[in-house]
Amino acid sequence: MSTEATEPAKPSPSSPSPSHDPESRGLRLVAVLLVLTVVSGLIDAVSYLGLGHVFTANMTGNVVVLGFAAAGAPGFSVPHTLVSLSSFLVGAVAGGRVAGRLGGGSRRRWARITLAVEAVFLGASAAVAFAAPDATATVYTLIAVTAFAMGLRNATVRRLGVPDLTTTVLTMTLTGLAADSRAAGGTGRHSPRRSASVAAMAVGALLGAWLVIHHGLGIPLLVAAVVVAVLALSTSGRE
Repeated sequence: MSTEATEPAKPSPSSPSPSHDPESRGLRLVAVLLVLTVVSGLIDAVSYLGLGHVFTANMTGNVVVLGFAAAGAPGFSVPHTLVSLSSFLVGAVAGGRVAGRLGGGSRRRWARITLAVEAVFLGASAAVAFAAPDATATVYTLIAVTAFAMGLRNATVRRLGVPDLTTTVLTMTLTGLAADSRAAGGTGRHSPRRSASVAAMAVGALLGAWLVIHHGLGIPLLVAAVVVAVLALSTSGRE
């Protein structure tokens, strides 16, 4: 009978344990995307309340706003809306190119780089808002820069593919929340995440509206930039 002790199997160097996996270091993507949803609500509060009834994060609303403006409804601007839509699309193109270059490697590195760029653009928007709050050019600059940043982020979030967390659009989230609920005969398995996404957007809109009403445009944009910068330093590559 052999007395030789059996040694426990050692993990393969090519398959690091979760505690040593660089991708798992930092905040989970679910938490990061929920915070970004708060930021989206804040950004749309800034743009809609402070930049002439235009959205720079929610492009679904913007297409509707463009129709209102084209029909001559008071308080809406075709040029403002077109600048927002076009800047968002340019940002989404840039985000798609970044995803093409970085998406096949570390998700953690890719997400952090994209969030860092978003933070820089939002910080630049805050600086412009503080420096020239009443200039006509400021409105167009803030619309263009924030919409570009949101397009960049949306392209990244789309490629990350975390279910029910788009960070800017809630129509399908609300549809899924209702259609998959127990009341509709479903399991309601994703209800907590979907409910959290809706709540995050509402909180962001509430915070953004309060800041715009009481402190102008610079402060909420600065808050958004700081929050995204913190996420850029702390996000992981794991859902």
